[in-house]
Amino acid sequence: MYNAPMRFILSYMRRHTKEISFVMLLKFLASLCELLIPYVLEYMIDDVAPLKLPYLILIWGVVMIFLALTVRFLNVSANRGSVKIAKKCIYSVRQDLFSKSINLSGNQMDDVGLPSLISRMTSDSYNIQSFMQTSQTLGVRAPMLLLGGIVMTLSMDAGLASILCLMAPLLIVIIFYISRKGIPLYEKVQVKLDNIVRVMRENITGVRVIKALSKEDYEKRRFSDLNDQMTRSELKASVVMSLPGPVMSLCMNVGLTVVVLFGAYRVNKGVTKPGVILAFLTYFQMILMGIMTLNRFFLNMSKANASANRISSVMDNSKALEVEPDAPEAESDDYIIFDHVNFSYGESETSDAQAFAGGQREKTLSDISFAMKKGSSLGIIGATGSGKTTIANLLMRFYDPQEGHVYLDGKDVRSYDLDSLRRHFGVVFQNDVIFADSIRSNIVFGRDVDEAQLSLAASDALASEFIGNYEDGFDHEAAIHGANFSGGQRQRLLIARALAADPDVLILDDSSSALDYRTDSQLRKNIREHHSGATTVIVAQRISSIMQCDQIIMLDEGRIIGIGTHDQLMATSAQYREIFETQMGEV
Repeated sequence: MYNAPMRFILSYMRRHTKEISFVMLLKFLASLCELLIPYVLEYMIDDVAPLKLPYLILIWGVVMIFLALTVRFLNVSANRGSVKIAKKCIYSVRQDLFSKSINLSGNQMDDVGLPSLISRMTSDSYNIQSFMQTSQTLGVRAPMLLLGGIVMTLSMDAGLASILCLMAPLLIVIIFYISRKGIPLYEKVQVKLDNIVRVMRENITGVRVIKALSKEDYEKRRFSDLNDQMTRSELKASVVMSLPGPVMSLCMNVGLTVVVLFGAYRVNKGVTKPGVILAFLTYFQMILMGIMTLNRFFLNMSKANASANRISSVMDNSKALEVEPDAPEAESDDYIIFDHVNFSYGESETSDAQAFAGGQREKTLSDISFAMKKGSSLGIIGATGSGKTTIANLLMRFYDPQEGHVYLDGKDVRSYDLDSLRRHFGVVFQNDVIFADSIRSNIVFGRDVDEAQLSLAASDALASEFIGNYEDGFDHEAAIHGANFSGGQRQRLLIARALAADPDVLILDDSSSALDYRTDSQLRKNIREHHSGATTVIVAQRISSIMQCDQIIMLDEGRIIGIGTHDQLMATSAQYREIFETQMGEV
């Protein structure tokens, strides 16, 4: 009966069935009273006025005023109720969308894109809210005025009413046809909006680079091009959806002219009374209002359908990472194991595995195998794009490998519940985020961390040095993205966050790039001394950051080209030795 987007919308509205039913009842009663007003007017003119009894005219005048006030009261109450219900429904939609978005796998996030998620959370949810609100009011009032007006005119004069009966179906068909054309057009508008949000986000986050390179005019032109594209798409959709208005106005005005002429002829012949003609004109306006309102209703529905389709596609994504209880267990007592892992970004696991088998896809990681004992440390080094961060992503199961297995504590990471898996980790990724909140909240991050752990983590991360300079200490507020901290301060806060919950596995992905060598060295010393039980994975560009690790992996284009201790790699890997000599000044 309903298409998928409409079922999605109704699934949220059904949670408030009683409240919606009450609002629709109020709107029904309001529309009924509104339909009675012209009928009372006709009765006063044709039946009461000829009696020449002022008190009767006064009584029926009071009845009309009462009906008008009742219509006003019921409409206001219904509209307020519909707004409250729509806000409750869209609150649930946004909560569910946020929950789903924050749990998307890496592939899902890559497919949807952050700018698109933002526009779905804002613009698309607004379109759905608007429809939810209007469906409770316009969805009742429009058919009531349309059908009720026709019924009332038929009861007064079937001859005049036949003019309406001939025109109304034609107008309704026009509305339905145009609405079907409007849905795909509004979907294109939302896609264009995604592009605008993406460029806005890039320019806001990269504004310093843009200014430094004097590229303001270039970015203005780029934004202007996308803005023009969206404007054209929006204009096309608006033109198509606005077509019924003028067509209906023309048809109804022609019909109104015919009614006046035909009605005047019938009054002259004594077949119809003057009050009927006056009532007919009012009902004609109501019917026109009903059809125009129906057009507006279907316009909102077209937008809501397009938006609901975009939101439900995120919520109903079938590629979510699920627990695989039958995943194999490791045959070794090593704590972390990568067993012949192959991985490529971009598509589903099935299609990627097929592409690997046929040798058609370039792999991000190719045949990666290594093992770590509990409490040991691993350094990963290599050129940009060699797959260093991808190893951390697979270990935390942001993505699943297309081939091979990743084990943690003897179990394939796919056999863990995602929440329980990630509780093992403390992590600092490249370009990690400082939130607009207090330093305390940024470090604790909603976890069960007491004051002693907080202070120890800040001290080990060497963040206490600058936190102590603030009068409010840990309660000092961070700006958005930590803009009121230096690069080194931000990195030390992020490391403190990773250390605060005393993790089993500590992942530091290029987390000390903004630190000087002395601070970096002291930081690594604190981690070795105070967090020796943690299994540590350090991804770095500096050899000085990893040279004391128990094991070092040298990556090149997704392959391991060297593995061992620092001394072993210095003896066996020319690439590693070259990097060491270049960085440490021993050329």
